[in-house]
Amino acid sequence: MEATGCSAAEPFALRVLGDMMEPEFEHGCIIIVDPEGYVKDGCFVVANHDNEFYFRQLIFDGQRLLLKCLNHAYDEVVEIAGLEAIHGVISQKSGARRKDRKRYD
Repeated sequence: MEATGCSAAEPFALRVLGDMMEPEFEHGCIIIVDPEGYVKDGCFVVANHDNEFYFRQLIFDGQRLLLKCLNHAYDEVVEIAGLEAIHGVISQKSGARRKDRKRYD
């Protein structure tokens, strides 16, 4: 494996595409993903499912882990196999940390 100079655990930025996570995360906003962020019910995550990456809200439903959209126009819910599918927790958006410092988790 070739060294990249960055730790795999370093936070990274992504641009939100689409309106599935509106109104909290508008199309085009920048989110910061923390690969070592604290995962809990209701947090916003980037997760891998069927070789695709999803930015969604994580919901604990008994033993099931679900990814859901915030925009009520979409009723898509994806079940992931386990916490190993999560690649990071959203810690910031568009350069401004939430005032209550919840780090979106």
